[in-house]
Amino acid sequence: MAALSLVVAHGFSLAQDQSNLSYPSDPDTQVQPGVPQGEVLHFTLDDSKIYPGTQREYWVYVPAQYDPAQPACLFFDLDGVQFNAPVVFDNLIHKKEIPVTIGVFVGSGTVIDSAGFPVRYNRSFEFDAVNDDFVRFIETELLPDVELKKASDGRPIRISKNGKDRAIAGCSSGGIGAFTAAWERPDLFSRVYSCIGTFVGMRGGDRYPVLIRKTEPKPIRVFLQDGSKDTWNPLFGSWFKGNLDMEAALSFAGYEVGHAWGEGGHDGVQGTAIFPDVIRWLWRGWPNPVGGGQSGNDMQRSILIPGETWVSIDSSYRSVKAVAADRQGDVYFSDSLSRSVCRLDSAGTVVPFVADAAPCDGLAVAKDGRLLAFGSGKTGITAYGPEGKPSQMLKKIRPSGLFAVGDGNLYVAEAGAGREPGGTIGLLRADGDWGKVADGLNAPSALAMSPDRKLLFACDRQSHWIYGYLVGPDGSLRYGQRFYWLHVSESNDGTPDSSGASAMAVDRDGNLYVATRMGVQVADRNGRVRAILTLPEGGVTSLCFGGADFDTLYIVCDGRLYKRKMKLPGVPPLAEPFELSPGGAG
Repeated sequence: MAALSLVVAHGFSLAQDQSNLSYPSDPDTQVQPGVPQGEVLHFTLDDSKIYPGTQREYWVYVPAQYDPAQPACLFFDLDGVQFNAPVVFDNLIHKKEIPVTIGVFVGSGTVIDSAGFPVRYNRSFEFDAVNDDFVRFIETELLPDVELKKASDGRPIRISKNGKDRAIAGCSSGGIGAFTAAWERPDLFSRVYSCIGTFVGMRGGDRYPVLIRKTEPKPIRVFLQDGSKDTWNPLFGSWFKGNLDMEAALSFAGYEVGHAWGEGGHDGVQGTAIFPDVIRWLWRGWPNPVGGGQSGNDMQRSILIPGETWVSIDSSYRSVKAVAADRQGDVYFSDSLSRSVCRLDSAGTVVPFVADAAPCDGLAVAKDGRLLAFGSGKTGITAYGPEGKPSQMLKKIRPSGLFAVGDGNLYVAEAGAGREPGGTIGLLRADGDWGKVADGLNAPSALAMSPDRKLLFACDRQSHWIYGYLVGPDGSLRYGQRFYWLHVSESNDGTPDSSGASAMAVDRDGNLYVATRMGVQVADRNGRVRAILTLPEGGVTSLCFGGADFDTLYIVCDGRLYKRKMKLPGVPPLAEPFELSPGGAG
C-alpha cells in the first residue's frame, strides 16, 4: 500500500488533515498467518427504556490478548460488524499498533408487532437525530448489558470508562450518529470514524458545520470518508458537499480532522479499504488523551483565555439552581437539596448564608444589598437581609426573572400561562411605585441590561428569541423586538423550538451571555450568536460574572457550580452606566 501523506494546515487552526488515502486494501484487512484471532459473540437486546418496544442485535469482539484485569479500550460501531473490523483488530493489536480493544457492533432498533411483523424501523430516528438519546442508550443500557456477558472461555468483559480509550464509528446514518455521540459526550467518546456520513437535511445534520464553527472545540479526533458520487437521495441535500462542509468547519475550529475523498458512491468500498490506516490514525498517541484545538473563531479569541477551563466548585453541592453576584463580586448560590443559600467570596471560600431557605430558581442582589429570591410558579419575592433574615415583597406577583438596577429600580418578569403570550415585565421603581412596562411575551425567564443601561433584554424561554427594549429615562420600555436569535438543542424537555434560556449576563464590550440547554451562547450586540461554551454534563441553567474584578464567569451545569477566568470582564448588575463604542451594523 502506498505511503500515506499527512498534510498539516498551517494558520489559525493548526488542524491536522490527512487526505488522499489510496484505495488498495491494506494487508491488515486480511487474515495473517501466526496472528492470534479473537472471537465474535452475538447477543440481542429488547428491553430499552429510551427506545421502548425495540428489538436489536449486537455483537462483541473479544481479542485473544484481552485480560479482564485491565479494562480494554472500546471500538463502538453503529452498523453491526463491518469494515472487516475483527480481522483488522487481530492484526493491529498483534503488532501493537493499537491498544487491546473490545469491539461492540450494534444494529438499529426495530419495533415488532405481536405477529412478529416489523412495523417501525428506528435507524434514521436513532442515528440521524442530533440529540443525546442514542449516546445515553449506549451509556445506560447497551454497555451495561455488554458487561454482563462473558467470553466463551469465561473472561468477564470490562471496558474502560475513559473517553480517551474509546472510539466510535458508523456508515451513512451510522456515520453522523457516531459523530453526534462524541459531540454530545466527548467524555465518553473522543475518536470518531464517519464513513459516507449523512450530514444533510434529514433530521438536522446539516446544521453541524455552523455549530462546530461557533462552539468551543471539544476533545474529539475525527476522520471523514466520502465519495464524490455519493447521492443516495439528493432530496436531503448534497451528501458529498455535506462532508466537505464538515471537514472545513472542523479544520476552522482547530480539530484534528482527517479525510479521504474518493470517487465512489454511497457504499463502504473505500471506507473498508482504508479502515486499518484510519484506526491507526485515530489511536495514534494513545494513551495520551485527544486534546482540544485552537479555533479560528474571533469571538472565542476575544473572550477566552488560552488554557483556562471550567473548574468545579465544592462538589458537595449537587443541586445548585441559581447564582447571582453582589457589588464586591461575591457570588450567592442556592442549593435545593440542602435548602440552603450560600455565599462564595472572592477568595473562593463557601460560607452558609441562609441555612433553611425556601427552594428558589432565581437570585438577584438589590441596590440596598438585600438578596432577592423567587421560586418558579411561586408568588412573591423573598428578600434576605445581611444576616439572612427574610422578608416578603410583591406578594401577588409570580416572578420568573429579576434585574436590579443601580438607581434602585427593579425589573420583574412574570411568565404567562402555557404558550399563550401572557408574559409581562413589571417595574418596581425606587420610590415604591409598581407598574407593568411590557407585555406580549410567552415565557420571560431572565432579564439583563446593556452596560449603558439603555437596553433591556428579556429571554423567552419557550422560543429561541430574546426580546430587546429601549429603556426610557423613567425606566419605561419601548420598541420591543425579538432581537437575539438563539440556537436550539433537541436535548430538551419536549417544548418545540425552545432554547430553555434561563439566565443572562453582559461583558464590558456589550456581548450577551445566555444560559441555554445547548450551553452558554454568546451573542454580539447585533443579536447574533458567535460562540457557544459547553460542558459534557448538560445544559447551563444559570450564570453570572463575579470575582473581585468580575472577570470570572460562574455557571450552573447539571446542578453543579463551575467557574472560569475570562479575558473580557463582566458588568456587575448594579454598576453605574458607561458608554460603549459604536458597534456598527455588522
